[in-house]
Amino acid sequence: MAQSINTALDNYISKLLNLAEQQQTPLQVQYDSAWPSPCYQREVAEGEWVTWQPVKQTETLSFAKLEQALEIELNPQYCEYFTRYFSENLPAAADRGECDLLQVLSATDFERLQENLIGHILMKRRLRQPETLFFGLTSDDDFILTVDNASGAVLLERVGKKSDEVLAEDLTSFIQQLEPRLPA
Repeated sequence: MAQSINTALDNYISKLLNLAEQQQTPLQVQYDSAWPSPCYQREVAEGEWVTWQPVKQTETLSFAKLEQALEIELNPQYCEYFTRYFSENLPAAADRGECDLLQVLSATDFERLQENLIGHILMKRRLRQPETLFFGLTSDDDFILTVDNASGAVLLERVGKKSDEVLAEDLTSFIQQLEPRLPA
């Protein structure tokens, strides 16, 4: 049986945490009080370095209102991907280079994600391009990682352009082929 997106994400996070432990390099970020998160290991002052670790969400987050408002059904793997953990973005290495898998820090950040996704989908509709759903950043600011909403394929997409470059058949397959890397 094919692995689920949740299992693929759990396995990736486990590999990332193991790498951080082996390298004795904690996952850290400068604290921004505007975006508190349960993934932070302790409370610190604004701008101080805080250690973080992905934590499973305990509240039920849903894209249902976005789907209803846009009259769209979002790819199920995509929905599961963003409703599994609260975390900083996950650094990764793909065949084509380094990337960061977007995550949400909190329920408030999930709302911000949905607002940005609405803008992205409306832009795609205006440009008469297939609807895609962003989930990752690349080392080149002109390109993002997206999921084709209709097929579920993972695409390398130039911002604002139609993408034909398929990186994986689905989000699960894409995450399975990633190698963890520590943030720079």
